[in-house]
Amino acid sequence: RAARLLLIVLGLSSVLACRAPADTTTIPPPSTNDSTLGASDVFDVRVFNEEALSATYRVAQDGTIDFPLVGQLGVVGLEPAAVARLIEVELRTRQLLRDPQVSVFVQEYSSKRVSVVGAVGTPGTFPVSSGLTLVQVISLAGGFSDMADRNGTTLSRRVDGELQRFRVPVDEITSGQLADVPLGAGDIINVPRRVF
Repeated sequence: RAARLLLIVLGLSSVLACRAPADTTTIPPPSTNDSTLGASDVFDVRVFNEEALSATYRVAQDGTIDFPLVGQLGVVGLEPAAVARLIEVELRTRQLLRDPQVSVFVQEYSSKRVSVVGAVGTPGTFPVSSGLTLVQVISLAGGFSDMADRNGTTLSRRVDGELQRFRVPVDEITSGQLADVPLGAGDIINVPRRVF
């Protein structure tokens, strides 16, 4: 009977040991970003075999871009692929090109930002650029301060509508043991101070 009780206690202990609190998971799920364009976002338009129509655009505060030979196009709230289709339709409808092939590549989501708080050089918010990672944004924030608990760094992210916190071992990322964490709009990185 005592042996059976011991087995139950050991079994419960192992189950509880496997359950990690919300802030100790080191691999956050991918960000489910809203990739629609907003004011001040920057993107490249490439029109196949038409260098004169290929350029970089910043979305104006009224949500438009001024496209050559076409004029103002409303792009706020559209996905990059939808912007490419819109430009293709305009070029075809105005009989400027017979079969235009347009690609849109977002350089910077200025309308979508991440925040860095805590023991870094210059805490603040930063625009989401293509491929932005946790280590890169900490560098943008002036790097770790002398008092930073690097491996206590956490990433707060909305997952299925709920804000969750994940501990990210930055030293393991910078040493190449773990992959860096891609960031998305609304992510918050908190670098705590060391406790002596």
